[in-house]
Amino acid sequence: MYKTKARDAIIKYLEANTEKRLTAREVYDGIKDGLEGVNRTTVYRNLDKLCAEGELIRFKDPNQDAWYYQFSAKDMHCDKHIHARCSRCGRVFHLDDDFVVEFIDKLQTEYKLDLNTAKTMLVVQCKKCNRIAISIDK
Repeated sequence: MYKTKARDAIIKYLEANTEKRLTAREVYDGIKDGLEGVNRTTVYRNLDKLCAEGELIRFKDPNQDAWYYQFSAKDMHCDKHIHARCSRCGRVFHLDDDFVVEFIDKLQTEYKLDLNTAKTMLVVQCKKCNRIAISIDK
């Protein structure tokens, strides 16, 4: 892939914010001051390319009209496991433990179903947000 200053800035910004889900606008706002001449179209184009290359996870929040992006290092093999996104804070978790691997294998062997793990996103409530919700309800 042809590397540009914009691409490198986007990757660097997303790597520095691995625990966050970011819109294209937020990525643009995060890099525009440090990169002369970058525009939103360039950011959108690079985000699309990075998703196609497996560098980023992209998902749509059903409650908002926006696509979100999160860094996914190739060494994390995001095409080999399932992701879960907290419905409150938006944090994305990589579910790659033995249980998930066994679940994917069982889908394939017993049910003859091929799960597209690169596009699978479970919607959950994380432990931190769950504690907040419980304390509010008290």
